[in-house]
Amino acid sequence: MVHTKVKTYKHKIGKNQYLVIQIFQSAVATAHTGNALASNAVNVKIFKSHKKR
Repeated sequence: MVHTKVKTYKHKIGKNQYLVIQIFQSAVATAHTGNALASNAVNVKIFKSHKKR
């Protein structure tokens, strides 16, 4: 993994609130002999935070 940039936006449409996550990644793999695999996979975990009173 060479570079990762994450942007998050919250949109409210009516009573519904949407979370938009944009993930920009770049991966590079090189090998002198054999195969090289550059993976662009990502793991995303979303946690709902409880509002404090």
